[in-house]
Amino acid sequence: MKALLLLGLLVGGIAQAEVSLYPTGPSEDSAFLRFVNAGSQPLALQASGSAARLQLEAGKPVSDYLTVPATKTIKGELVQGAAKAPLELTVAAGEFATLVVLPGTPLAQRLVREQPDDFNALKASLAFYSLDPQCASPGLQAVGRNAEIFKNVVDGTLQRRSLNAVALKVQLTCAGQATGEALDLGELKAGERYSVLLLPGASGPRLLATQDAIAH
Repeated sequence: MKALLLLGLLVGGIAQAEVSLYPTGPSEDSAFLRFVNAGSQPLALQASGSAARLQLEAGKPVSDYLTVPATKTIKGELVQGAAKAPLELTVAAGEFATLVVLPGTPLAQRLVREQPDDFNALKASLAFYSLDPQCASPGLQAVGRNAEIFKNVVDGTLQRRSLNAVALKVQLTCAGQATGEALDLGELKAGERYSVLLLPGASGPRLLATQDAIAH
């Protein structure tokens, strides 16, 4: 409820709470937006002209997808410690957009857009987001199975594929070489969607995993 109200307030021209709870209206297509805190400090999203805030702690750095009005401008301010950056973007109808906020002064933002079309109730869906240009030709391998899941994912983009619903541990590769620690995704569930994000870290490229979910 709080997240939906915040997104309603972020959209220009929407001021009443009862409208904010249903920001798309009955005749408009939905769009979806989530936020990722790639820093080690809490990240706050402040709605323009309002006291409404959404905060992402380092321990839970990925928000659920929030339903937003398609093609309407979303405005606010991102705050992390003393660093700030304005937020202004739009999301197309049917689109799932992910805004990754990277630490710095000012804060850096990277927006990745997806129009998913791979739903399979019998499979799990896994996406790999490439967001560290220091990792050349990034890919993911399944640990212990000698299987390549993704390869050569262009920086600033994602690839998605359907997988069997099994326990999975993945290894990042840069230029074909294993890089960093393997990441245990646990037991993937049929009909569910997951994301692994490649992000820059203080000691080199790192992976962050999340289960995709829409806020209610």
